[in-house]
Amino acid sequence: MKNKKILLCQLLLLIVFISLWEFLSDKNIINSFIFSSPSRIIKCLINLYKNGNLLTHIHTTLNEIFISFSLGIIIAFVASIIFYEIKIIYHILDPFLTIFNSTPKVAIGPLIIILFGAGSKSIIIMALSITLILNIISIYNGFLNTDKYLEKLLDSLKASGYKKLKYLVIPSAYKTIITSLKINISMTLIGVIMGEFLVSKAGIGYLIIYGTQVFNLTLVMSGIIVLMFISYILYLFISLIENKLNRGSH
Repeated sequence: MKNKKILLCQLLLLIVFISLWEFLSDKNIINSFIFSSPSRIIKCLINLYKNGNLLTHIHTTLNEIFISFSLGIIIAFVASIIFYEIKIIYHILDPFLTIFNSTPKVAIGPLIIILFGAGSKSIIIMALSITLILNIISIYNGFLNTDKYLEKLLDSLKASGYKKLKYLVIPSAYKTIITSLKINISMTLIGVIMGEFLVSKAGIGYLIIYGTQVFNLTLVMSGIIVLMFISYILYLFISLIENKLNRGSH
C-alpha cells in the first residue's frame, strides 16, 4: 500500500510538472525557443520514430552503454581480486591510478580518438576511462573491509585463497559491489554521451549535438528526455539485479 502511494505521488508530480511546463511555454512565460514544450517534444519524437532515426540512435547508445558497463565491471572485479591477493601491486599503482582518475577525460579525448579511431571503440574507451578506476578502488576497498576475525578463522582451517574469496571476501563486499554497479551504470551513461559528443555519427549524444548545431532546441530537449528515460530504465535494471541478489542471499 505504501509503495502504491509513493508511485501515485510520483506520477502526480510528473503530471503537474509537464502540465506547468506546457502552460508556461504556451503563454510565453518561459522562452519556448530554448525550453521547447512537452507537445513539441512529443511531435519531434514521433517524427524521429517515423523516419526510423529514433530507434537507431537509441540502439546505438544502449549498445555502447552495455559493452562499456560489462567490460567495466568485469575488469574492475578482476583487478580488485588481483590487488587484494597481491596488495603490493595496488600500493605500487595507487598514485598512478589516482592521477589518471583525477585527469579530466575530455583532455585525453583527442588522444583516444587518434589511437582508436572516430567510432564506437573510442566511445567505449572514453566511458571506461571515466568508470574503471573508480570501480576498482570501490570494490577493492569493499574487499579490505572483510571481517579480519573470520579471515583468521579460515586461515586456521587452512582454507585456500579461492575459498576465502568465494565464501567470505566477495559475499562480505556484496553491498559495495551493488553500490559500484549503480555508480558504474550512471557514469557509463555519462561517458558514452561524452564520447558521442566528440566522435559519434549516431546515438542520443549525436542527436543532441546535431540539434545544437542547427539551433533545433526541441531536438536537443527530445534527446535529453530520451536520456532521462534510458537512465530510469537502467536504474530499474540495476534494482532488479539487487533484488534478485537479495533474495538469493536469504
